[in-house]
Amino acid sequence: MPTIKVKQVKSRIGAPADQKRTLDALGLRKLNRVVEHEETPSILGMIKKVKHLVTIVK
Repeated sequence: MPTIKVKQVKSRIGAPADQKRTLDALGLRKLNRVVEHEETPSILGMIKKVKHLVTIVK
């Protein structure tokens, strides 16, 4: 499967608890961190849930 790189660009402060859990599940614990995941439907769903806090890095 292809991979996708995700970068946290906005702070988790003030975000609901479920979105904080989603960021933790993606491996994003600090601002400006980049993680790489396989492009599965579950990962894409998590990214969609926190799309206002992250960006996709090429």
